[in-house]
Amino acid sequence: MEQERECRVLSIQSHVVRGYVGNKAATFPLQVLGFEVDTVNSVQFSNHTGYAHWKGQVLNSDELHELYDGLKLNEVNRYDYVLTGYTRDTSFLAMVVDIVQELKQQNSNLVYVCDPVMGDKWNGEGSMYVPKDLLPVYRDKVVPVADIITPNQFEAELLTGRKIHTEKDALEVMDMLHAMGPETVVITSSDLQAPLGNDYLIALGSHRKTKADGTKMTQRIRMESPKVDAVFVGTGDLFAAMLLAWTHKHPNNLKVACEKTVSAMQHVLQRTIKSAKAQAGEGNKPNSAQLELRMVQSKKDIENPEIIVKATVL
Repeated sequence: MEQERECRVLSIQSHVVRGYVGNKAATFPLQVLGFEVDTVNSVQFSNHTGYAHWKGQVLNSDELHELYDGLKLNEVNRYDYVLTGYTRDTSFLAMVVDIVQELKQQNSNLVYVCDPVMGDKWNGEGSMYVPKDLLPVYRDKVVPVADIITPNQFEAELLTGRKIHTEKDALEVMDMLHAMGPETVVITSSDLQAPLGNDYLIALGSHRKTKADGTKMTQRIRMESPKVDAVFVGTGDLFAAMLLAWTHKHPNNLKVACEKTVSAMQHVLQRTIKSAKAQAGEGNKPNSAQLELRMVQSKKDIENPEIIVKATVL
């Protein structure tokens, strides 16, 4: 087999000592799938904030700039991908945009994968869990330089200022997001009614590419995956990392990339819930520590996922 040129990812995300969120959820899958991963830890916490206690430090935008400066001075600031997730600070986010723009000048083919983490819906009601002033930064600065974005339904609504009630609304919202910059948009979860029934969660994807003659072509897909009855943390970070990997391996086939991403995701979640329930014991609800993603145990599924979720081309 001929040697592929090494593919390098700069991942700017949270770090936890224990468990799997942020860089801890993204690095292992990317490495297993053959990527070199350079991590900047936007925070260093003992564990994720869903636990009763957590301690740690937060990296500020000057410190981020300093780290990037070190890479630049050694002329090792050439990347194929940048991956970002949860951020709480507007100046940090603005600095990320500056870095992405500079890296795109170094390499015009750089792909920026952004999970615009802002909030979610609970029982149909959306709420933000980051400061409100992050929304205009994401909308006006981040999304325009992003190539692939993975919002949930609530985040897609926030970015476009438009509510999603039907699949048609969702497709129009994805078109609005394309118009803002990214050529790949995946709405990772929604409260839309799934054709397969209430036990399924709908995700939607849209890939718009410009053909050689200048015409635009859009591929749209729907995926229905079985709901898993538990609250996991780090799933969005894992999803974005695997989507990065599989879109790299299938650049013009969002259907296959999403099938592999969502199927691997299901394998990890099923293994995690099974193991968490066994640890918690009959009739007990698993706690945060028991619900940490079974990442290492899922190595084979991440590397070569058996397709258990098929996508429908719309």
